[in-house]
Amino acid sequence: MKPVILLVDDNEEILEFIENELTEKYTICKALNGQNALETLKNEVIQLIISDIMMPVMDGLELCKIIKTNFEFSHIPVILLTAKNTLQSKIEGIETGADAYIEKPFSPEYLQVQIANLLLNRAKIKEYFVSSPLVHIKSMAHTKTDELFLEKVNESIYNNLEDTELDVEKLAKSMNMSKPTLYRKIKSISDLTPNELINITRLKKAAELLVEGKYKIYEVADMTGYGSQTNFGRNFSKQFGMTPTEYLIMKQVKNPGI
Repeated sequence: MKPVILLVDDNEEILEFIENELTEKYTICKALNGQNALETLKNEVIQLIISDIMMPVMDGLELCKIIKTNFEFSHIPVILLTAKNTLQSKIEGIETGADAYIEKPFSPEYLQVQIANLLLNRAKIKEYFVSSPLVHIKSMAHTKTDELFLEKVNESIYNNLEDTELDVEKLAKSMNMSKPTLYRKIKSISDLTPNELINITRLKKAAELLVEGKYKIYEVADMTGYGSQTNFGRNFSKQFGMTPTEYLIMKQVKNPGI
């Protein structure tokens, strides 16, 4: 599926121009001001926002500030467009949490590159998290709001680590959140389902325990909520491309003290 981009500008000709440039690679949603954009965000799953700054009702700076401090939307990258070529306007854009700042007039090719880089960099960060045993969950956070959320998710999973039946319903309950809201937020930040994130978090904790060198593999399997050492080994190998034993050997070679 194509990534979904929300375009926000009170000039319909500019909206149409940008849409024509992007429609081959992206699915496009449009809004005429910041308030309309917020309404769209409630109904659509958006991967990136491109917004003009000067608009009636709600301008782009206010929109960006709300997005970056809102729990449900803070993970979405924002590109601000402006005709103001001043240092102060750039500072304002950065202070609101904008991920990129492009001056008008701009080349469509430059906009395309900025979009592609933002989406690609986030995809790389997600891939690095899921494939690296000791990389912390908050490495995927792009805002303080996301970091606090991910740390809370991590803590909730750790508190229920030995529960072999831990799933999205139990996780949502432990975080005092609705199941749909939790699912949508985790999926948006990590591209994982909550159950996939629970499994990866178990495996990452297992990797930590293995490196400590205090426990046998079957003990680590029990401590991280796997029903059997076989099941644990299969999951570990599938996620990180090596068995728990191979991982231990690799770590011992790199750090002989383990």
